[in-house]
Amino acid sequence: MQTLASAARAIRDMVPDRRFGRVVAVRGALIEVEGLTGVAQIGSRVEIMTANGCVQAEVTALDRDVALCLPFVDPQGVGLGARADLGAGQFTVRPSTAWLGRMIDGLGRPIDGMGSLANGADPQPIKSPPPAAANRARVGARIETGVRTLDLFAPLCLGQRLGLFAGSGVGKSVLLSMLARWTQCDVAVIGLIGERGREVQEFIEDDLGPEGMARSVVVVATSDEPALMRRQAAWTTLAVAEHFRDRGLNVLCLMDSVTRFAMAQREIGLASGEPPATKGYTPTVFAELPRLLERAGPGEPGKGMITGLFTVLVDGDDHNEPVADAVRGILDGHVVMRRAIAERGRYPAIDVLKSVSRTLPHCLSAEANATRIAARKLLSTYADMEEMVRLGAYKAGSSPEVDRAVALAPRIEALINQGKDDPGNADAAFTALSEIVAEAALETVQ
Repeated sequence: MQTLASAARAIRDMVPDRRFGRVVAVRGALIEVEGLTGVAQIGSRVEIMTANGCVQAEVTALDRDVALCLPFVDPQGVGLGARADLGAGQFTVRPSTAWLGRMIDGLGRPIDGMGSLANGADPQPIKSPPPAAANRARVGARIETGVRTLDLFAPLCLGQRLGLFAGSGVGKSVLLSMLARWTQCDVAVIGLIGERGREVQEFIEDDLGPEGMARSVVVVATSDEPALMRRQAAWTTLAVAEHFRDRGLNVLCLMDSVTRFAMAQREIGLASGEPPATKGYTPTVFAELPRLLERAGPGEPGKGMITGLFTVLVDGDDHNEPVADAVRGILDGHVVMRRAIAERGRYPAIDVLKSVSRTLPHCLSAEANATRIAARKLLSTYADMEEMVRLGAYKAGSSPEVDRAVALAPRIEALINQGKDDPGNADAAFTALSEIVAEAALETVQ
């Protein structure tokens, strides 16, 4: 029976009519192909024959009789007159439960040295539209992340999409690894887009660990790979997550980072002749961002949900740069990480006052919300007066409100300080926070 099913899939995948063209120019990474007029489309697959085998490419633009293609690998060996075979349809993957614990590239091929992958029966398009807005379920109940700062001040709900905004070296990758291990979910799909090659094994072995890897599929495209492969890896991450969502599972989708996806799309746009717009980013960057991010979130009623956590690498610690600004407007909340907080030794370096979850206040009880708001007020008062206190310009006793903040804000900071091997408990954290807030209320009464 299995043999018959395999044969049926092979027949479906056969291309009845092979069409091919010829390479007429190679400009940097861009390959121009003639002879595909009327059959090539944006997104079509092309295999270009070389002396060392074939180079897979994708049609990214069409100019009169020429198909402009970008390769998924270094186009070394591609020459004038090389044959370019047009594939059938768009790129697809065939995920299955056998993919759990495996590491794949942007085309769904195994790269972990553990042998071939057992593919599923149904093809999943790499690039697909999100569920229709009218047919999507609502965001679900709050889930624990194990990160006390998030559970207390920026809670995450089932099917929510949250952005982690930080400059380089502030600790967003470590925070992502904590979330990958501790957040409640059935399956985790992790996309490492434009990551340093050195850090991939470190993330999998040290940060994710065997337990986290057992429930995860990791999609990797390192920074040295062509822009098309980096973009494809982001799409594949969402495609794998959609496969498990459609089977009724609650999926945690982690992507590091959306900024490198945007940079890859910028390279593709510039190579295809698009004009640069905002700070060098091409218009398609801002068109592709919502198409990518909207694929995460609740599925149709009766199916699972994709809870999305996306890191955004802000340029020069500018949290208002174009990509960060665009992503913040699409997602259901943003967590801001500050270098100054990391430098003083509090991890994760999350700025509580600038982080927002758009599922508040409905995802918390009235009591928990009151505790959270009171704690934020203490932190806000302390932040306003911190410099004056540090310089000795504030005299104790001048303001009871400031005195309470000076006394209790460091205790809140100590509560949310957390190592990467220290999973938190939301109920215990709220109990500890309510005790601190109660002390502030008691001092007010007195």
